[in-house]
Amino acid sequence: MALVVQKYGGSSVADADCIKRVARRIVDTKLAGNDVVVVVSAMGDTTDELIDLAEQVSPEPPARELDMLLTAGERISMAVLAMAIADLGHEVKSFTGSQAGVITDSSHGKARIIDVSPGRLSGALAEGTIAIVAGFQGVSQDTKDITTLGRGGSDTTAVALAAALKADVCEIYTDVDGVFSADPRIVPAASRRAVITYEEMLELAAQGAKVLHLRCVEYARRFNLPIHVRSSFSLNNGTMVVGSTEGDKMEQPIISGVAHDRTQAKVTVLGVPDRPGEAAAIFRALAESGVNIDMIVQNVSAVETGRTDITFTLPQTDVAAATAGLEQVQGTIGFESLRSDTSIGKLSLIGAGMRSHPGVSATFFSALADAGINVDLISTSEIRISVVVRESDLDEAVRVVHSAFGLDAESGEAVVYGGTGR
Repeated sequence: MALVVQKYGGSSVADADCIKRVARRIVDTKLAGNDVVVVVSAMGDTTDELIDLAEQVSPEPPARELDMLLTAGERISMAVLAMAIADLGHEVKSFTGSQAGVITDSSHGKARIIDVSPGRLSGALAEGTIAIVAGFQGVSQDTKDITTLGRGGSDTTAVALAAALKADVCEIYTDVDGVFSADPRIVPAASRRAVITYEEMLELAAQGAKVLHLRCVEYARRFNLPIHVRSSFSLNNGTMVVGSTEGDKMEQPIISGVAHDRTQAKVTVLGVPDRPGEAAAIFRALAESGVNIDMIVQNVSAVETGRTDITFTLPQTDVAAATAGLEQVQGTIGFESLRSDTSIGKLSLIGAGMRSHPGVSATFFSALADAGINVDLISTSEIRISVVVRESDLDEAVRVVHSAFGLDAESGEAVVYGGTGR
């Protein structure tokens, strides 16, 4: 008998028919002789609708109350899914995140899991009961308030529970048949990966691939927990996300995939005095403003002025905070002005095979040049090349790079069953 933790995203439980289909799938897993714990997201676009409602009532809702509101979406999903399973004649109990023992810090809206005490879940499993858990939420260790984990929190909940319960596998069900070489909505000929390493999946997730959230992959790697990414709309095999040791037993492709992100913005600090400590002061101000920085480029100092420009990318939602934080220290640092640009997109090429295969960069930049696509910024790691291009060029850039590395599938199109990518 195996212990299987399954997670179903919003598109998988979008309506009553979807919920009934998921219930039958869970029951089939149970009838196959497995113990089953299920983590669910809110139905469809419920979370977005609740956020819109909150903003209509209050332009700046209190963070504690917003968390109380948003967790209602997952509680609805867990209850109606439990009802559907019970209707199929099986014992089932639903649990909120706090009841399931998900303990977090006290940071509302983006809480981090610091402990999992799944005693009630273990008790339910011992009784032969299917356990349904509301994802995306926990309870603060300090304040005892309900907290939310931020976007992708249900993925993280599932992996954390699987690790705490010592599950054999964590199955993440979404609306595509696994991890693809690119977003099937942009590249219909994208090919599915049967196996991918944590390292490659971390880069894909960090660079914008939506099929798995970065935090859940980090958690799985820490506990060496296999993740099986599958579609809830089909019985196809999906993709196994595993450790490097297992992955290295198989012949790995040079390139794993092409990821993109259209939620980034670019900020340039113009006329920064070129002397020690100025860059540190800029990024200290950004850190104190709670801004996460991605790519950073500093121009060569102009000899005649002794000044330089520093450009960085960040989430579009952080532009206002970044600008405000830098304006407060402008007099101290002495830079001339700020310039922001939200009409950009980031394209990333990921593959562990880059380490031992020369010519990857040449192929990458030649494909973009042949398509007439200009590159604004470049950033690299051992297994990644990322560039910033105009947002209007992003989709075409993804397609030409994908084709240049021979990633197009030979036959058929990748199927997107839902529409959200999760």
